[in-house]
Parts: sequence; C-alpha cells; structure tokens
Amino acid sequence: MNIFLDDNLCKKTLTPLSLTRHVSEIRIGISSIREKWELLVHNKGYHIIISTENCKDYISIPANIIPTNENYTHLIELSSFNKEINESSAIKIIKYPWHIFQYNDWALRKDFEYLTQNRISAPISSSNNIINTKDIFVEEGAQIEYSSLNASSGPIYIGKNTQIMEGSLIRGPFSLGENSVVKMGTKIYGATTIGQNCVVGGEIKNSIILDNSNKAHDGYLGDSVIGAWCNLGAGTSNSNVKNNGSEVKYQLDTFAEPISAGNKAGLIMGDFSRSAINTSFNTGSIVGVCCNIFEPGFPPKYSSNFSWGKKRYELDKAISDIDNWKKMKNNSITTAEIEILTSLYSKEK
Repeated sequence: MNIFLDDNLCKKTLTPLSLTRHVSEIRIGISSIREKWELLVHNKGYHIIISTENCKDYISIPANIIPTNENYTHLIELSSFNKEINESSAIKIIKYPWHIFQYNDWALRKDFEYLTQNRISAPISSSNNIINTKDIFVEEGAQIEYSSLNASSGPIYIGKNTQIMEGSLIRGPFSLGENSVVKMGTKIYGATTIGQNCVVGGEIKNSIILDNSNKAHDGYLGDSVIGAWCNLGAGTSNSNVKNNGSEVKYQLDTFAEPISAGNKAGLIMGDFSRSAINTSFNTGSIVGVCCNIFEPGFPPKYSSNFSWGKKRYELDKAISDIDNWKKMKNNSITTAEIEILTSLYSKEK
C-alpha cells in the first residue's frame, strides 16, 4: 500500500520554506517528516510517495502531520477511512512555519527515543563534561573534545562525522546533523536542531537550521527557522521577544493579515538567503527565498522573495551567487533548483 504525503492544502501557509521543497522534506526534531515515515513503515508493507502520478492505489495523509512511533498506525487507520485528523497531545500538525520551532522540543524527544532504541552510542572522550549520559547518543565518526554536553533537560543526538570544537556548551534537547560543525565556544540551548553539512557558532536557542546553512560566528539566533543554503553574516542577531512582552505577529506575504505566534517568535528565513555582518532582525521577521539582506538599520519584518537590499535580485545573478556559495561546500546548483527558482521568480514579477 502506498502512503501519499499530500502537501496541496498545507503548502501555502508554510511559506517561505514550502516554496522550494515538498512539505514532507521539512526537518523537525532529528529527521524530516518524510524520513520519519520511511523509517516507521519500513518492512511493514507501506511505501511512501509524494506524488500520485501513475499511481492509483494509495491512502492520503497530510504532509504536515508529524508521525511518531506512538501515532503512525492511528494516522494510517484514520486516513484509510477518510477521517479527519485533529491535533492533540499525541499528534502535532505544523500549520505555520513557526510551529516548527514551537514543536521541536516534542519532536526531538520522540525521534531520539525511537532512533536510539536497542542501540549503543559511540564512546565519548573523557575530556568532555557529560551530564546524564543515558540521554546522549553519538554516532560513529563524531569528534567531541573539551566541551559540555548536558542532557538533564532533554536528549542530545550527535550525527555521523560531526565535530564539536573545544569550549562548546550544549544543553538538550539537541540534534546535530551529519557532517556538521559546532565551532569553538558555541552556546546552544534546547530545543535546537542543526541539519546536515552546517557550520554553527555564537548563541543558539530553540531554533532549526536546515541543511547546508551557516551561522558560523557570534550573534544570537532564537526561536527561529533558517532554510537550506543560507548564511548569516558575523554578528547577525534576531530579537525573539518584544520589549513590552506582547504577542508577536508574522506576515506570510505582502498582502496577508499578520498572524499571532505567541510572545516568543524570531526569524524565519527561506532557502538560499543571506544576511550581511551585524544584521539585526526584529521579532516576527520573515525573509523570503533567495534574499540578500545588507542595508543599514533594521530590515523590514517581511522581505519578499528575491530581495537584494531594497531592490530586486536579477535572476541570473541570484543563480550565479547561489552556485558560488554551493561551491564552498563542494557542490553546485542543480537543474531542478534553477527550474524552481525561475518559476518562482516569474510568478512574482
């Protein structure tokens, strides 16, 4: 039986992250939603699909529902009978991008419990300060020296071939993706997820950084979601709480009505976007896909796709600049990425 992860109804309200990927490819907790499904139904007679082209035999499940070991059979059962799936203490649904950092604590704990069951962690060097060892799992190839790993407030998962440099202070729940680097003296609070092939430094709290992105220097990132292939310049920081403590609202596009996200809400940045050194983002800021933020003063709380300062990025230059950044990680822009960006650019002329 095929399980179709349907993002047709949820894609619009998860911008800008959903503009360049299927919703099921969003990482929350340790893995993406699609990866969670594939792991949970492995060898159970189900096949995960994200398109129904040439496929007639399937059940449809909204792609923004987070599956866990406790709820996935119930989700399949409800969907088999076309019953509505509602959010509860056991089922989380990411309807807006800020739900990713709001539900990340819950998702990290669920993923850690399932991914580490009946497995033994790689050894951790005695040079480190370790608190609550049973809730720390390290994959093979990770290098960790002279750092502090404190899992008393939540589990810590360290992926393959990662490096945590000396002097780093990490409190769980936390996940570090494969091949990523935590630079010297970094301070990380839960609930934080760093994707694969990232470089991070400074101070990070309750945030998700998707694959191949950098926040490599000092500066604060809190209650935020950073897309893939992004770069935050040295000293870049965001506010996550208003000075008067009131609710923070996000604006999903130029003409949308602002939506409340509670009283703690930081920066949401789409893929392929960058900020210059010492950029300061206000609470509830959204930066679209492929933006270059460098003007003096506070950037606007909503920066539309392909913003280049106060101007519009030329598409050819945007693609060239992305390719330059990808080459720094021994990669290059793909034909599929160019097609997605070209389509998005033409829609917003």
